[in-house]
Amino acid sequence: MQKTIGVSELQTDLHGVVNEVIAQQIPYILTLRDQPEAALIPYAEFLRFLIWKEDEILAEFDAVLSELAEENAVYTVDEIEADIEAAIAEARSIAL
Repeated sequence: MQKTIGVSELQTDLHGVVNEVIAQQIPYILTLRDQPEAALIPYAEFLRFLIWKEDEILAEFDAVLSELAEENAVYTVDEIEADIEAAIAEARSIAL
């Protein structure tokens, strides 16, 4: 169960709302001009969110890495080394 509170009302009862979030584990949706803008949640729930978000980012990274590995599988080590050497030579010629 969650509750909704306006920012102005929150200012008058911040201590009570924070105690309710901590003691009863009740999240609050904070509104500004009747629009939801933020949330006040128990710290443990916030930590779970961070872990979930990190896992999501790592999964996206793994997917991109797999895609790149698949796309680059057609190139040999010799081709890659030749491309690197050509890029270095070009960069050095520009720098001079």
